[in-house]
Amino acid sequence: MSTHRIVIIGSGFAGLMAARRLRTANAHITILARTSHHLFQPLLYQVATGILSEGDIAPTTREVLRRQKNVHIKQALVEDIDTDNQIVHWRNHNRADQTPYDTLIVAAGAGQSYFGNEHFAVFAPGMKTIDDALELRARIFGAFESAEIESDPEIIKKLLTFVVVGAGPTGVEMAGQIRELASKTLRGEFRHIDPTLARVILVDGASGPLPVFGDNLSEVTRQALDRLGVEMRMNCFVTDITADSVTLKDREGNTETINSICKVWAAGVQASPLGQVLHEHTGVELDRSGRVIVEKDLTIKNHPEIFVVGDMMSVPGVPGVAQGAIQSARFVTDIIQARLRGISPKKTVFTYRDKGSMATIARFKAVVRVGKMSLKGFPAWLAWCFLHLLYIVGFKAQVGTLLHWFISFASGARTERTVTNQQMVGRLALENLGTGSSGRLVAGEKIIPSPASESADTAAKMD
Repeated sequence: MSTHRIVIIGSGFAGLMAARRLRTANAHITILARTSHHLFQPLLYQVATGILSEGDIAPTTREVLRRQKNVHIKQALVEDIDTDNQIVHWRNHNRADQTPYDTLIVAAGAGQSYFGNEHFAVFAPGMKTIDDALELRARIFGAFESAEIESDPEIIKKLLTFVVVGAGPTGVEMAGQIRELASKTLRGEFRHIDPTLARVILVDGASGPLPVFGDNLSEVTRQALDRLGVEMRMNCFVTDITADSVTLKDREGNTETINSICKVWAAGVQASPLGQVLHEHTGVELDRSGRVIVEKDLTIKNHPEIFVVGDMMSVPGVPGVAQGAIQSARFVTDIIQARLRGISPKKTVFTYRDKGSMATIARFKAVVRVGKMSLKGFPAWLAWCFLHLLYIVGFKAQVGTLLHWFISFASGARTERTVTNQQMVGRLALENLGTGSSGRLVAGEKIIPSPASESADTAAKMD
């Protein structure tokens, strides 16, 4: 009898957890993932603001699973899933290949959603990948460097205005860290500019930051951000983003244009395009974010061999957070193990246990909500540190993170401030390479186009 073939698409929380829990399974397991690493996404903002290195939060998948002999890892971009013949079609650069399966676990995660305005990504990177974080690091630190050598006060003001779109945990954490970076870390390092005068503006359509944490913690967060010097534009929506501005509209229809070079997009998620692939092949329904509406056992209707987990699954009451991915992976691997042993699984209906939500606001300040219990301030910050350290994969990464945290939180210094020319080029410059347009690039963005160049809006539409 041939060995059962399990294919896992994705190496995030769900994919990696599934592979590790199948370590004793009598099966041939293949992981197909776009990257060679497992990414601890909740700490990407700390890479972007110079607290952590990318290696601290992205250990190599092969290293993590090196002792698990039944796992084979292929760096691959999955292009199609033939659900009739049970074959996954993928490629690596120009090489096309395919991998058959008996059981398929789709854990391809989610990307940033710009709500139909994908050209915004040129000017406001999201926070979903290591590339995003490193580009944002270059833009943030590059903005200060460019301001130091600039003589025009209006351009300096534009360079030192940072706009963060989205007041969920990622947006709040990012806004707080940029403000602390400007007011503490960079204080006294420049001779021509005063970094402490940098503006950080947080934008969201909700009435307050962290709305899912409840009114009390949302107000605590608002007050803490206000003390930090973060300006808030709540009940506002972004209607346009260009190379050097953000246009907002409030609920009354009033508009405001903020001149800013460096923008961060932390609003909205969109499931992997593989959800659409599954829809086309199986007819499975998708929700508004492209997530797959799964059965109670996290399979696709009429396809018990296909499980969808993590950020790609749509289950009422399950948020797109790490715990949802981890718990769903544990559930489906229990079912798979039972099938391989020829016994009935203990549970056939997935139930999510909400372990709470948490977000840092600044150094020694955080908010935590667990059921009806809430924490704020230093105790919440300690809880946040402990739990995030606990979920980082690998002892080496945990030690590295702890060391960087000690340096950053004890002294206010940031050890990971190096940026490269490649990171500084940014997305807009890469677009311009294809159009032959020229212009002055600052912090990875084109702020002063030459007369012969295309407008920033035209370049954006090419994305």
